[in-house]
Amino acid sequence: MLGFVTMPKLSILVVEDDPLARKIMESHLGGHSVEFAPDKRTALEALAARSHDLCFIDLKLGKNDDCSGLELIPVAASKGSYSVVMSGHDSEPYIDKAYELGCNDFYAKGNEADNIGRVLDRFQRKRDQLETGRLFAEEFVTDDAATRASVLEALRYAVSDLPILLLGPSGTGKTSLAQIIHERSGRDGQFVAINCAAQSEDLLEVELFGCRKGAFTGANSDRKGKLLLADKGTLFLDEVGSMSLKMQSKLLKAIEEKSFYPVGSEKPETAAFRVVTATLEDVQSLIKAGKMRFDFFQRIHGLAVTLKPLAQRKCDIFPLIGFFTRGGKRLSFTTEAKAEILRHDWPGNIRELRRFIDLLVAGNEGRVSFETIAGLLKSMRVEEGAGSFVTDEQFRFALGQGLDEAVDRFIDTIIKRALAKNEGHKTKTLADLKISTRLLYSSLKRFREDAKPEATS
Repeated sequence: MLGFVTMPKLSILVVEDDPLARKIMESHLGGHSVEFAPDKRTALEALAARSHDLCFIDLKLGKNDDCSGLELIPVAASKGSYSVVMSGHDSEPYIDKAYELGCNDFYAKGNEADNIGRVLDRFQRKRDQLETGRLFAEEFVTDDAATRASVLEALRYAVSDLPILLLGPSGTGKTSLAQIIHERSGRDGQFVAINCAAQSEDLLEVELFGCRKGAFTGANSDRKGKLLLADKGTLFLDEVGSMSLKMQSKLLKAIEEKSFYPVGSEKPETAAFRVVTATLEDVQSLIKAGKMRFDFFQRIHGLAVTLKPLAQRKCDIFPLIGFFTRGGKRLSFTTEAKAEILRHDWPGNIRELRRFIDLLVAGNEGRVSFETIAGLLKSMRVEEGAGSFVTDEQFRFALGQGLDEAVDRFIDTIIKRALAKNEGHKTKTLADLKISTRLLYSSLKRFREDAKPEATS
C-alpha cells in the first residue's frame, strides 16, 4: 500500500431499504461522509447529482424484486464509483451477474464489521495502485524498481513535518520530486524553491529572510523572503551543500524556531514551513571537510532519499521519450538508433535527454536513424566541451596522475604561453595573469626556465 496519507474521508452512498441495516452500516462507516438511499429511485437521483467514492448496493430493494439493486451497478460504474453489492443471496448466479454488470466487490450480509473493513482496505489498495500507475506514468516517469521505491518512500512522509533531503546528480528529478511531495502534503501554502548555489551570501540572505526598505543601497521597498512566502507550505532549498556556514547557522535557527529577522528589521517574522532540501554533493564529505555544520545536517535530513543517474536506470529512457513527446510530434527509432541511445551515458541525466528530444522533434525525421542519433550526440558533446576548461585529455591525466599534478601542469602551460606572448617579460606576465611572484617562480623552476630577475622589464 502506498501510504501517501492515512485513508481520507470518503464520499459513500449506501443503497439499503432496511432501517436497522442502515444503522449498522452507519456505525461501521464513521468518519466518512455517508449518504443513504432507501430505494432505487432515490439512489438514481443521488448518483446523478454527485460523485461517490464507494457505492454499497443492497441486492434486494423492496419485497417484490429479488435483484433490483443490480440495475444500479452499471450506473454507479459509469459515475466512477467503486460499487459493492451486499446481499443475503450469495448464490453463484447472483454473484456472477453482479460482476458481469461491473461491480467491484460482493459480500454476504451478516458480518458487517469484518466485511466493511475488508472492502475499505481493498478499495484503498486499488486506489493506491491506480495512483501509483498515474504517478509513474504522468508525474515522475520511471520503470526502475529502485527509483520507484525511493519515490514512494519519500511520499510516505508527504503529509508529515519530517524534513526530507534529496540526493543525486544534477538532472535526476530532485526538484520534480520535491514538488510532488508538496502536492501530496495537503498543505495550504505554496511550494517555494530557491537555488542556493545561484546566489551570493548577501543576496541569499535577502532572498531567504526578506528585507526592510532602506536596509541597504537599492532596497527601495520592503521585500518578503522565501521563508515568509513558504508559510504553511514547503520551502525547497536546492544545492543546499553550497550554502556558507554563516548562512547555515542563520537558517538553522529559523528552521528550529520558525522565527527570523528580515535584513534591516528589529521585528521578527514567523512562518510555519516544511523544509525539503537537495544536493548533488556527498554530505558526509562536506561535514568532514568542515563545509557543512553537523547540527544543520541533522535538522534537514530527517529522511534522505537518493535518486540514481539515468546511466543506472536506462530502462527509463524510452518511457521518458514517450512522455516528452506526448501531445505533440511522436518519434520512431530504428533498432540501431535505439541501441545508440542506450549506449550513451547521459551525463546530464533527464535534463540532457529532454534537450536531446527537443532537438529531434525540431528536425524533419519521424523515423529516426542511427546516423541522426550519432551525429546529434556528437554535436552535443562538442558543444558541451567547447565551453569547458577541462579537455578529455586533461581529465584522464588528472585521473592517472592526481589532481595536484594536473593543476601544476595546467598552471605551467598557461604561464609558459603567457611568457612567450610577452617575449619573456615576467613583470607583464605577472600583471596579465594576476598571479604572485612566488607562483611564477615556482612554475619557472618546474620547467627549468631562468629564474633570475630581468635587467629590464
